[in-house]
Amino acid sequence: MSSIEKDYRFATSHEWVKDNGDGTVTVGISQHAQGLLGDVVFVELPEEGDETTAGEGFSLVESVKAASDVYCPVSGTVIAINEDLEDSPELINESPFGEGWIAKIKLSDPAQLSSLLDSTAYYAGIEE
Repeated sequence: MSSIEKDYRFATSHEWVKDNGDGTVTVGISQHAQGLLGDVVFVELPEEGDETTAGEGFSLVESVKAASDVYCPVSGTVIAINEDLEDSPELINESPFGEGWIAKIKLSDPAQLSSLLDSTAYYAGIEE
């Protein structure tokens, strides 16, 4: 685990959330998830303005091994998508916590962040 990841919250389904401090969050998939998927070849992004519900699929990541739904860890409204992934889906492999983010969401309930795992609990769970 890098020191960067200490500022992130995680869903048990391997998505991460970074609190942007302004009522919005950035969402992506974890290093662990992208490693399991292998080389990412396509990302189906949500659309700006889409409403998300915590625990429901809002994106799809396809790799050379499999296609996997990405579940939104929080409820809210998509306010930005990472259009770079359309031409460079491999950014998810190269920089899952940086340039490989999927969407930014305006939270409908900021309290949902506290229900997500911190990095210590997340990594302890995947090591079991």
